[in-house]
Amino acid sequence: MMGFFKSFFSGKQESPETDKQKNNQKNFEVFKYDGMRAQRMGRFDYAVKCFTEALTIQEDFETMGYLSQVYIQTHALSEAKELLERMAKQEPMHTSTLLTLANVCYMLEDYQAMADAAQKAINIEEGNAMAHYLLGRATQGLDDGIMSIAHLTKSIALKDDFIEARLLRAEALLKMQQYNEAQEDIDAILAQNPDEEAALLLRGKVREATGQTEPAEADYRNVTELNPFNEQAFLYLGQLYITQEKYVEAIELFDEAIELNSNFAQAYHERGRAKLLNGDKDGSVEDMKKGLELNPKEIQGFSGQYGNQPGGRQTDVLGL
Repeated sequence: MMGFFKSFFSGKQESPETDKQKNNQKNFEVFKYDGMRAQRMGRFDYAVKCFTEALTIQEDFETMGYLSQVYIQTHALSEAKELLERMAKQEPMHTSTLLTLANVCYMLEDYQAMADAAQKAINIEEGNAMAHYLLGRATQGLDDGIMSIAHLTKSIALKDDFIEARLLRAEALLKMQQYNEAQEDIDAILAQNPDEEAALLLRGKVREATGQTEPAEADYRNVTELNPFNEQAFLYLGQLYITQEKYVEAIELFDEAIELNSNFAQAYHERGRAKLLNGDKDGSVEDMKKGLELNPKEIQGFSGQYGNQPGGRQTDVLGL
């Protein structure tokens, strides 16, 4: 009643359209902040519903950002990519959106879209080391090693202690058999962090490629001791044993790896390879089947290769 007299004497009365706008704004805020609370509580399904409902009322950039985070957290990567692309159109100069989009494209293995997003970020902010790093990773995914090295070099020039960029450049140089240059990056990383596992493994691969098998073995063994759950270290060490025809040592090593992780598909596959080369065909087939059962997508490309080995041998099953 008081509100009526106030509007009557003031000559102001809100229209139905104004009431509708206020109600929509109120509902938008309720859905948005309920979604934020749900996200903090780990109720991601409810958070998605709330944010989605809020966005039907208002195309709010901040809310879109929250929803994209939830999609990434729940591995709904296609939905995250689509939403981030909408955000990039709405705010084309927002560098962090483009960098997040590039990372999502990387997880989707869409390297061309990743490169496009990273390049747009560079066009906005030339001095952004992360953008150059992501472009380097994208071009590596597109099998353009030379351009990958060029972009990573730019990233490192902008941020000298950028460990991830140096690791990736060392990997690219290793693939191109530029061992001295790869070693320089590895040395720089280990000077910052002597226990950097990825750098130690890369150093082992460089040493192995240049015939330094004992130092390579020491690097791989060092990583297994630093982190018994580093699967790549077990694979590299076991594969080195196989190339040295140390089949019993390889089998024992993969026994240890499988004891630590009974779902380690590649360890079963490599143990099966060692068993075959050691004359245990039945054990080899059993391990191969187990590896395929655990991870058919990753391992199926290796199946059928056991029987195609000249003299019963094959030393490059994982393409390393």
